[in-house]
Amino acid sequence: MRKIFLFMLVSVDGYFEGPNHDLSWHNVDAEFSAFANEQLGDIGTLLFGHRTYELMAGVWPAPLGTMANPTTAKLMNTISKVVVSRALFNAGWNNTAVVSGDAIGGIKELKKLPGKDIAIFGSNNLLVSLMEHDLVDEFRIMVNPVALGRGTPLFAGLGKRVPFRLVGTRRFKSGNVLNYYVRA
Repeated sequence: MRKIFLFMLVSVDGYFEGPNHDLSWHNVDAEFSAFANEQLGDIGTLLFGHRTYELMAGVWPAPLGTMANPTTAKLMNTISKVVVSRALFNAGWNNTAVVSGDAIGGIKELKKLPGKDIAIFGSNNLLVSLMEHDLVDEFRIMVNPVALGRGTPLFAGLGKRVPFRLVGTRRFKSGNVLNYYVRA
């Protein structure tokens, strides 16, 4: 069975986005990009909520994405993508399927398919929904060396306490620290 993991950048004070969905504080450099491309190479499917999908689809298939990082753009455009949405919509980004209706059942079936792991980038509401059904196997949380003071907490909306166990750490020259967690 395939594993679902979260990869999310957060501030030191635990926000995954600043006010008004601000991500300008992300600490991204050449070392981060190399890591991101290596991680993308190990992913078979990207799992998004509708809003995060729209943001990603606005960058990576466009010339802006290719100019920013051609390798990342190629990987993002090639990998299979699944969007969980309450409403059906036309997903124009290649290799994209939309799951609506029984999203939890659809994700359970997706995990059973052969292939590489499934990654969630962003999509906090989807993440919390999947956590409530114990469908997220690993949490890769990259802490950026900045405090935002306000924004959206990583696990906003989670209705219960969830203990984690740290299983690995990686330090980056930029000051980012990537923590690997599983549920305890």
